[in-house]
Amino acid sequence: MDGNDKGTGGEPGEPAGPRPQAPGPGPALPPDPAAAPGTPTAAPPDLAAAPPAPAVVPTAPPPGIAGLKLGHQIAAACALVLVAVAACVHVGMLFLHVAPSNTLTKQHGDAVDAWIYPEFEQNWKLFAPNPLQQNIAVQARAELRTADGGVRTTDWYDLSARDGADIDGNLLPSHTQQNELRRAWDFYAGSHDAQNRPIGLRGQLSERYIRRIAYMRLDRERPGGKGDEIVRVQLRSRTTNVRPPKWSEEKVSPKPVHRLLPWWSVTPDDLPLASGGTSENGSENGSGSTSSDGSGSGPRPNAEGAAR
Repeated sequence: MDGNDKGTGGEPGEPAGPRPQAPGPGPALPPDPAAAPGTPTAAPPDLAAAPPAPAVVPTAPPPGIAGLKLGHQIAAACALVLVAVAACVHVGMLFLHVAPSNTLTKQHGDAVDAWIYPEFEQNWKLFAPNPLQQNIAVQARAELRTADGGVRTTDWYDLSARDGADIDGNLLPSHTQQNELRRAWDFYAGSHDAQNRPIGLRGQLSERYIRRIAYMRLDRERPGGKGDEIVRVQLRSRTTNVRPPKWSEEKVSPKPVHRLLPWWSVTPDDLPLASGGTSENGSENGSGSTSSDGSGSGPRPNAEGAAR
């Protein structure tokens, strides 16, 4: 019997049955039934391929000054040092300004005042150990030159009471209504002695300031008739102590204290929208000087048209 009679075995001695095939790179994929006969099929993908490399995430620069270049870091550091030094100097000046009189304030008081005034002026009466417990009413009156050439003095106008009436019931009172007259009088009282003599340049400045406030407010009231002019103004204050509570043992005088200022002549510089003229002798008309009898000196301008 030849080998052809023994199944598919070829050589003698070989076991009958199909020959084993060589192992492939992986499990065989079933043929694509849609592929046409005789079309070569694509090789199976490499299942043992390496995983993709992770994406490189860029690192963020350090926050703050450390993220700047060296030159910018130096500039920023110098700016911070200057700001810190200025803040320390300002706090120190404010402390010396509000502190009681001491050796430093006596030696360097002018430097402290030059730093503080006028932008950083402090008023600590509300937080002082003995806060202000007084009601101060500022009143003003005017001397008029009538249209027929006569002179007439008006009654006293309570300027503080008018401010209080404007503030009462007003949800948003203006800064002028609340502080203009009060601060102007405090400015005057703090820069004059008991005889109403100015102390330095601030005293003269406070005179001009409160005189102009009084003139404008009196002119707003129209105290005279047609053709009358305001030629002089005068102010006074009425200070009354606030009664302490019943449980307090503090004793205060209920009697009011009056302070009468001299008459001040109205100058062209005091008029609204004035151009700041000078008198005939070349001196400024806003000095607010008064004569020895308190009647005041200086020209009496025509205030009718300029004030309105």
